[in-house]
Amino acid sequence: EGAVEAARQRMAAVRAAVGPDIGIGLDFHGRVKAPMAKKLMAALAPYNPLFFEEAVVPEQNGVLKQLAAATTVPLATGERMYSLYQFRDLLETRSVAMIQPDVSHAGGITNLFSISRMAEAYDVALAPHSPLGPLALAACMQVDSCSANFAFQETSLGIHYNQEGGVLEGKGDALLYYIDNPEVFDVDSEGYMKLPTGHGLGIKINEERVRVAAKTGHSWKDRDWTLEDGTPTRW
Repeated sequence: EGAVEAARQRMAAVRAAVGPDIGIGLDFHGRVKAPMAKKLMAALAPYNPLFFEEAVVPEQNGVLKQLAAATTVPLATGERMYSLYQFRDLLETRSVAMIQPDVSHAGGITNLFSISRMAEAYDVALAPHSPLGPLALAACMQVDSCSANFAFQETSLGIHYNQEGGVLEGKGDALLYYIDNPEVFDVDSEGYMKLPTGHGLGIKINEERVRVAAKTGHSWKDRDWTLEDGTPTRW
């Protein structure tokens, strides 16, 4: 009860800060068990979230239809799904409004486009997961540009783990450091990026920096994820 109320208060504070016109996506990251997910969604729904992401872990996708029936907020998932057939089975449940396949997990640019086209037939939006490097982001953007059901694109620009460890210490963001035309990922005041129009994916890899990084490696490590009582948990 206390954790649900704490989450409600945080959501209320964010909504009050940004006003009614900004979309706020809420990522449960699969940390919530199915019975508690309903209660948490009910507490957060009055603040008009844009979507609930990964309300449960992908292994529990079978309960998404029940969760969708319990809320008016759209459900999203997909970053930890790896095949066209997994997405087919998910779409057949008619439980999600948005899928979030990762081009690096789900078979590359061709498979990502196949998943997008399949989702379009179910009237489900596409928002590719991509907290990774410039190649993954550029590949996603090419698929986004020719997907009628494209909604928005995740990026890792400015995220902490792209600025920590090894050769990147003090040198900026990995998303920009390894390319010679970082301007292709400029974000305008409305949050939009222009589609890269150069050869291939539209980015120019700095091969020398990649070679140096391959020799040096990185020193970044994820934190230990534990509950207050010390029980190991997932990110």
